[in-house]
Amino acid sequence: MPVVREFTLPDLGEGLTEAEVVRWLVEVGEVIAIDQPVVEVETAKAVVEVPCPYGGVVTALFGAVGEEVLVGAPLVTVAVSPGEGERPLAAVPVVERAAEVERPLVGYGVAEPDRGGRRRRVGGGAAVAARAAAAVAAPVPVAPSDPVPVAAAVPVVAGGVPAVISPLVRRLAREQGVELAAVAGSGPDGLIMRADVERAVAAKVAAPVAAPAAPAVAPVGALPSGAGSVVPLRGLRKAVAEKLGRSHREIPAATCWVDADATELMALRRQLNAVSGPKVSVLALLARICTVGLERFPDLNSSVTPDGSGILRHSAVHLGFAAQGERGLVVPVVRDAQRLTTEQLGEELGRLTEAARTGAIAPAELTGGTFTLNNYGVFGVDGSTPILNHPEAAMLGVGRIVAKPWVHQGGLAVREVTQLSFTFDHRVCDGGTAGGFLRFVADCVEQPGVLLRRL
Repeated sequence: MPVVREFTLPDLGEGLTEAEVVRWLVEVGEVIAIDQPVVEVETAKAVVEVPCPYGGVVTALFGAVGEEVLVGAPLVTVAVSPGEGERPLAAVPVVERAAEVERPLVGYGVAEPDRGGRRRRVGGGAAVAARAAAAVAAPVPVAPSDPVPVAAAVPVVAGGVPAVISPLVRRLAREQGVELAAVAGSGPDGLIMRADVERAVAAKVAAPVAAPAAPAVAPVGALPSGAGSVVPLRGLRKAVAEKLGRSHREIPAATCWVDADATELMALRRQLNAVSGPKVSVLALLARICTVGLERFPDLNSSVTPDGSGILRHSAVHLGFAAQGERGLVVPVVRDAQRLTTEQLGEELGRLTEAARTGAIAPAELTGGTFTLNNYGVFGVDGSTPILNHPEAAMLGVGRIVAKPWVHQGGLAVREVTQLSFTFDHRVCDGGTAGGFLRFVADCVEQPGVLLRRL
């Protein structure tokens, strides 16, 4: 006789505590195989497919599309035949979404390419339908290790208690002042979903309000008159907001900047690219300059310990750089950048940029940076005072390289000029160290031959 196994959202790594349901890959009544992906979720790092360690009949799905699920909360329940259709839950693999090519699953086989539809059901025809109907209709005992009966997957309204499963929906309602008892659920059997609460919030905002007899102070968090809809912070944007907010609160950052004549650097790039071999980008040259500069000023390749009692100096330069991806601006990381040649840096920067653009970048490639290089010149701007990428202690910003009048060798000339800005954690160093690093970078931009003294 089948038993019900509950599969919860596994730990996706890198300290992530929740994920948003993007797309269900299975449905209730479907027969699935062991390790078949059942749902596609979006974390703060990437979009991933989550495989289920059980094979059998799907009896319940938890979480609507767009709803956040906490790590350890139920995802699906599966009716499993005793002794079959399951494997140990240790190290449940998570598979990154394929970018129009087949990509290997972690530990077993190859993933089917994403074609935008549901995956083929395991088995076929009447035999599958018969097994599914029999499994769902038959009395299903619950294994002691997985105390979630099939009936628990169906919300029931009794005694006026709203049908709500998700604690996130309850929290949203509480924060927005929505009475769940007054909300009509759009889910199965009246289940109240996140979208139902959001509609209730929008209705409250749009509802006419009688003018008060006397001036009143608007409650904290209230929307001003005529305000539009509220867009929830989710996934990547939520993670970025939290990280930048924490950086702004915790790090006493300061910024210094200088204009630099990049004419000779651009000439060197043209010279390097005139010979056969991979092309060298301006970003690769700047990355090479940064790694040499950090060797000279190691205080800047560091971070303050979580308790604030010390400064952790990093032995390797894991160089982060800003790249525009399909999910917005992300910061891929070049590992051990100090060990790479300029040509190798260019190849790795190009590979990570393309992976970010197509959405195929691995979550591990977006974490662990120790220093960030931000080329905002690609957006056509000259300068910036960025917020540091917590917990890093420093970031070099590079503006657009543009022809400007410049005093060169005692006369006025048209030169290719850029603005360099340097933001640093004032706890790890003073202005002398920051200014020294920035001046070294500027000297290398203006006289690339300076690099030879450090290579």
